Amino acid sequence: MDVLANPGPLKDIVLYDQEKHVSSAVWDGQERGALRCHEHTSKLGEWKLKPKQIELVERAGFGFLRRIPAISLDNPLISALVERWRRETNTFHFTIGEMTVTLEDIALLLGLGIDGKPVIGVTYTTCSAICERYLGEAPASNYASGGMVKLSWLKEKFSECEVDASFEKVERCTRAYLLYLVGSTIFSTTTGNKVPVMYLPLFEDFDDAGTFAWGAAALAFLYRALGNASVKSQSTICGCLTLLQCWSYYHLNIGRPKLNREPIHDHFPFVLRWKGKQNGPTANRDVVFYRKALDVLKPCEVEWLPYENMDGRFIPDHIRNSLQLGRSKTMLISFDKAERHLPDRCLKQFGLFQGIPEDVQRWVRKSRGVDGGVDLSVKMESELSEWEMRWENIVPDDVLGVDEADYMRWYLGITRKIVGRPISLSSEFQRTISNVRDILELAENFQIHDLDLERGNMISRIIGLAQDCLRDQVGVTATTESQQQIELGKRMRGKERVRRKGMGKRRKGIDPMEDYGGSEDESQFGPLVEVGQMHLPLSHTNSVYDGTHMYDAVTKVDDMELCDTIPQLPETQDIHKIEGSLLDDTDKSIEHSKLQEEIGTTNVLSGEEPTESYDVKKEDKESKAEDDDATKGFSDVSGEENANREEEDGTEMGESVADSSSLERRGENTVLA
Repeated sequence: MDVLANPGPLKDIVLYDQEKHVSSAVWDGQERGALRCHEHTSKLGEWKLKPKQIELVERAGFGFLRRIPAISLDNPLISALVERWRRETNTFHFTIGEMTVTLEDIALLLGLGIDGKPVIGVTYTTCSAICERYLGEAPASNYASGGMVKLSWLKEKFSECEVDASFEKVERCTRAYLLYLVGSTIFSTTTGNKVPVMYLPLFEDFDDAGTFAWGAAALAFLYRALGNASVKSQSTICGCLTLLQCWSYYHLNIGRPKLNREPIHDHFPFVLRWKGKQNGPTANRDVVFYRKALDVLKPCEVEWLPYENMDGRFIPDHIRNSLQLGRSKTMLISFDKAERHLPDRCLKQFGLFQGIPEDVQRWVRKSRGVDGGVDLSVKMESELSEWEMRWENIVPDDVLGVDEADYMRWYLGITRKIVGRPISLSSEFQRTISNVRDILELAENFQIHDLDLERGNMISRIIGLAQDCLRDQVGVTATTESQQQIELGKRMRGKERVRRKGMGKRRKGIDPMEDYGGSEDESQFGPLVEVGQMHLPLSHTNSVYDGTHMYDAVTKVDDMELCDTIPQLPETQDIHKIEGSLLDDTDKSIEHSKLQEEIGTTNVLSGEEPTESYDVKKEDKESKAEDDDATKGFSDVSGEENANREEEDGTEMGESVADSSSLERRGENTVLA
């Protein structure tokens, strides 16, 4: 099936939330731009940790995370990845198949533990009591909101610990740092600068804190953030975006900066191998650029196993021993957030053949952390039970008889093939209108005299429908071939609206046959039709409205330039007599003669000498030259010069009106005589 007619999914058995997804809005022409990315790592380096504090941080399981510097985020790249994320499967749906950030990725990239106790506990709606207990000080009311505290308060109060501070003081400052660390990286929120205090009790005992699966919790948090951001009504994203961006750098050759290959960078975690967002002239890439790149992603641009050539000696033993959990079908938990980890949908990331995966059970994401003092472990028994079975649910690596061709045929039927339209909406509209015109022409020229009544009525019905489409959609009435007309319009540029002094708005006719400078997507007058070798926008009536008066779109004669005794030029409607924007020589010579006779007769009656005949052709050329000069002037001169030109134009227009008034008075005298 044509991807323009249906970009997918052809079957909604997997992607059942397509209507809510941002790709539906993009397809309908509703761009939301780059997402606002919330990650607050810029001031982490301002914390001055003492050796005792560093030891406590490492015991708590965050020794590697604290070493990761602030990495410049590529918001357009992240936004384009979000457009490919599907919360139904917690995977990216690319042209080459599904991919995702796995537990293996987060362990190797951030150095966080992915095995251990789930990160869950009690929720809080106030900060005072919990901060007083674990930090020794409660924040002022302007630094707290509900169960969250501002990151700025933590840094202001605890970023520097005295050298001779007591061990209790060192522990409190270290807990404040850990809360700041997770609140600005793996658990960053869309509030901008706040972190929930519910993590503080988990830092009470630093050795016990090191037994939690912080990596699994960070991945659950990121999954939820990606799912929320993929809804078309959202404009922000949070979570560990450094992880997401560096995952893309390792797996996709799109927007990838230079990789640090010096020996000094050969250490763990692997995020440290990247400098950050690419610099230079190629750095100005927007969401559309990345979207198009992902829409045509090729297998050669994907690295399924990016870590296989990395030096494994730098990987700590506790991380290496848990990497097999990357293939575990389990539930990831981060307090009230529970997300499914489905590596069976992206087995190529583990060097395995990809078969058709099992159906994903639909589940409703619940918000459980509403009330204060609630122990979430009681409300999430099924999710916790699934996490406890994580080692029993490892996807086997001995899959046999897998036909990846069958997988791709299945995948192309259930996925969203592309996000961006290959052809713009305006171009598709123009193509549709052109096809309707062709249908109308074929139907009108179809010989119906030898058809029976029923078939004749069908042809008439086709003609009527095509005429209705052209009339309703374009604003023109479709008629038979002998009566068809192509109406000419004009395109007004915003800078060509000139003020007049003392006499209202100045009317300036622009020759509709002049070169149309806009692109096909910028046209404000409907689809383009072909006249000879020129493309012109269709107007909606036989005359063009310039804001104050109606004037003929073809002759372009300003009625201010002719006195009342000079007859108006005839309106030419037959398209076969139009060439460009001028009348053919025969019509112009006839009108020229009639104009001479009228002027000559009027002057003879008044007893005056015959004046020079009014040269219409010369006037048209002069008017067109003035229009060209005006248009050129507006594109070349500065704002100050434009103002001077407006004053000059106003003066010239005043003189023109004076001449016209004089001509009118002379005409009145002639009649009186």
